[in-house]
Amino acid sequence: MKHTRILILILCASFASMAWGQQPAGKCYNSWAQFHRYNMYRWNRCEKVLNVNNVGNLGLKWSYATGNRVQSSPAIVNGLVYFGSEDHNVYALKASTGAKLWSYATGGFVQSSPAVANGVVYVGSEDGSVYALKASTGTKLWSYTTGNRVYFSSPAVVNGVVYVGSMDNNVYALNASTGALLWSHATGAPVSSSSPAVANGVVYVGSEDHNVYALDASTGAKLWSYTTGGPVYSSPAVANGVVYVGSDDGNVYAFNASTGAKLWSYYFGGAHPQFSSPAVANGVVYVGSGDNNVYALKASTGAKLWRYDTGNEVGDSPAVANGVVYVATYNWVVYALKASTGAKLWSYFIDGGAVSSSPTVSNGVVYVGSTNGNFYAFGLK
Repeated sequence: MKHTRILILILCASFASMAWGQQPAGKCYNSWAQFHRYNMYRWNRCEKVLNVNNVGNLGLKWSYATGNRVQSSPAIVNGLVYFGSEDHNVYALKASTGAKLWSYATGGFVQSSPAVANGVVYVGSEDGSVYALKASTGTKLWSYTTGNRVYFSSPAVVNGVVYVGSMDNNVYALNASTGALLWSHATGAPVSSSSPAVANGVVYVGSEDHNVYALDASTGAKLWSYTTGGPVYSSPAVANGVVYVGSDDGNVYAFNASTGAKLWSYYFGGAHPQFSSPAVANGVVYVGSGDNNVYALKASTGAKLWRYDTGNEVGDSPAVANGVVYVATYNWVVYALKASTGAKLWSYFIDGGAVSSSPTVSNGVVYVGSTNGNFYAFGLK
């Protein structure tokens, strides 16, 4: 979304409770245009179809078979769903039917999640490149080659700039129209899985060097960093002046977004793989853990409100919409949980494949990919 600096200031003053990037007042965009959605905290406040009373009636609407595992998380814009596959392709399907509109073959696995802005799809590939494709046709507009693979790190597109991490230890800022390099910032280790979140002119991202970074969005200059006890694969969420992110040291952290001061941390009780990125809604942080649980934590203090034991690692990131938390696990199950209590409202067993693709929710449909090579859409029966 394009905003002038004046408009940003007006929005921030009028909606102090919203992170930068949230849609203007009076408008609701049910699309899910990038990994962090518009608001940088994986909450679709515009979803009105699915709710706690009817989500139990979800059923398979359609599925689409690709040629390899689907670990990329989908974007949904203008009636189309975009995602990548390890068959090297980026796909655009009709959201209503699953019919393929186009596919584009890159030179490697596409595990990065697409971002869609101004009619362009931006996505990374393990061939080391970031691609810009025309959203309606899949025609390549440009590509930018980094020094190594663009792994699970997914682009964030803000104010005409594409931000993404690479396995060459760098965070990149590219001109969204041309692909020209604006700046890069070197961390001490690969930025493999953490997807940048951009809020109030600052880029927040994690690195395998154990640090969470805050970088000036216009220059790449480091504003602050915080060293955790393990690699940071989790992608930050930014809400109400606070950065929430997980670390492989077994903690979820909350930092002051301006200074990097630690506000609180919540320890899961052991060092577990922490790939899940937080979702934030209505003063609650929702996050999955390698200890098999989904947690709901009070955003202001980190106090545990509830946890739900899924029976297997939760490596994907929750999505929150209309009082429901959607999350999936490595034991092939997609869940819908009541956001206020953690009670299970619905689940679906995906035969033959773990789920590390993070669900997205738009217009009454839940979308997610599986390592069995299929992409799924669930709607009301």
